[in-house]
Amino acid sequence: MLVRIVKLSIEDQSIEAFLNNFENSKQKIRGFEGCQFLELYQEQHTKNVFFTYSYWDDEAALNTYRNSDLFKGIWAKTKPMFNAKPEAWSVNKLHSLD
Repeated sequence: MLVRIVKLSIEDQSIEAFLNNFENSKQKIRGFEGCQFLELYQEQHTKNVFFTYSYWDDEAALNTYRNSDLFKGIWAKTKPMFNAKPEAWSVNKLHSLD
């Protein structure tokens, strides 16, 4: 399994539009073949900083999503909202405690 973490810094005036875009897209992303899990976080003290955490079967599944029309449409709406370059990490989960 691959875990994808993405940090998104959004213009203050675009936060509501960003959240609406995520709300309208989240089920489609989560339902995309190879996606096992999806969460959105908001930084507690810097309200315009968000993180997405998603679990993918493997790197090929993530890349299929990243090359899909779904991702391209979401990205086209989201990209103008950034106030800093997004940061992304693909990591391997080593431990998980419930």
